[in-house]
Amino acid sequence: MKSQIAVVVVLFALTIFCETSRDHVIAETAAAKAGTFPNREAAAQPSDGATSQLAVTPPLGWNSWDGYGTTINEDQVHANAQWFAERLKPFGWEYVVVDMEWFVTNPIPEGNSKSSEFSMDANGRYTPAPKRFPSSAAGAGFKPLGDYIHSLGLKFGIHILRGIPKKAVEANLPIVGSNYRASDAADTRETCPWNPDNYGADPAKPAAAAYYASIAAMYASWGVDLIKVDCISSRPYRGDEIRLLSAAVAKTGRPIVLSLSPGPAPEENIDELRKYAQMWRISDDIWDLWHSTVEYPQGLGDQFANVLKWAGKSQPGHWPDADMLPLGYLGPAPGWGQARQTRLTHDEQRTLVSLWSIFPSPLMIGGDLTKADPWTTSLLTNPEVLAVDQHSNRSHAVVVSDQAVVWVAESGNKGRSYLAAFNRSDSELPVTYAWKALGFDGSEYAVRDLWERKDLGEAKQLSVNIPAHGCVLYRVESSDAR
Repeated sequence: MKSQIAVVVVLFALTIFCETSRDHVIAETAAAKAGTFPNREAAAQPSDGATSQLAVTPPLGWNSWDGYGTTINEDQVHANAQWFAERLKPFGWEYVVVDMEWFVTNPIPEGNSKSSEFSMDANGRYTPAPKRFPSSAAGAGFKPLGDYIHSLGLKFGIHILRGIPKKAVEANLPIVGSNYRASDAADTRETCPWNPDNYGADPAKPAAAAYYASIAAMYASWGVDLIKVDCISSRPYRGDEIRLLSAAVAKTGRPIVLSLSPGPAPEENIDELRKYAQMWRISDDIWDLWHSTVEYPQGLGDQFANVLKWAGKSQPGHWPDADMLPLGYLGPAPGWGQARQTRLTHDEQRTLVSLWSIFPSPLMIGGDLTKADPWTTSLLTNPEVLAVDQHSNRSHAVVVSDQAVVWVAESGNKGRSYLAAFNRSDSELPVTYAWKALGFDGSEYAVRDLWERKDLGEAKQLSVNIPAHGCVLYRVESSDAR
């Protein structure tokens, strides 16, 4: 009966997340009481005798969308990759991702234009726009850029849109490696709701699998390490195309992380998402605002409800993705709005990184890294905070209200846990809870502030004043661990 009551409390808290005006301490679920929250170390052990796995920890990287929209060029990628290698690589960051419409020769920041012109090969596959990426000329594609990124000890990612180019279908171009042509693969009745570049690929047609195999083979030849596939995991969810793309990537023999966008991906499809991908978005795009009243974009404060739905569902190699980090300079041509410094306050920026880390989510920094100030750099290079994202276990919320949210997670070291407390309100909030109310067995714990990298001493309870939209991120340690 006790565990049943706990489950009901969790479901009730989810229902009233944004409506309640009182604090609710969420009793640990029956799974938590039994110690069966997903354990990264245990789940990371391959069951088929394999010795390696993609994305064993949440991928850490940079994506061009928040700073450059669809306008990024080769020199800008080089500059950001070099900054990334010098300042972020030592802390475990590794992916450099060129986002949307790198094949458009006349790009606009927000993309999705009906007047776009394309660079494409004779087999109906998009190729980098040569004027934007000069090294791609003469059929080289992204291989020279991939080689440069690899020379820095980093990994290279690209964004694609599901389906097959309309221009390829209109010209009925051949699909390399097969006897099919583009029209054999296309579903001309269907296209992405917000982007006119492609027709859908009809999964019932063998030609669709052949087309996806042809682009995956080309990306592998370029040295691509991550493919972000858009318009596939929501509105509507395209399970058959996810399966085709995953099979095409596997067929190349190259280890490539498959990232699915946009969100929210359907929770009921989690088994399929885990089977075919390493990352999938749990929300629409998150930008530099606290709350949004429209579907696009969403704000940081809106993400608390989304991560709660996916709590405890992360596994090594399979990560619910809370979206990019809109930090630093969002320019010169961001995918949404005008060029600007992030509008999130310093407290909100720490909340963003803390929530993503305790959840935990992949971390993909947006913005122009070459203009990052010391504050922004400090957010991305705190090893104690990054350890929460990369190595915490059994993360779950223990308090959820319209004002306070508290998450806890295991650190991987016996007797040491992580705790993140958030203030969702617009004014300073005192947060006080007994340790037992938060799921801890002891009466006193040593507390370390991970953002300040400072020991706070012994505490008989959690008691802290948190600024508006701010947070604290602690490591708490029992006497047995010391």
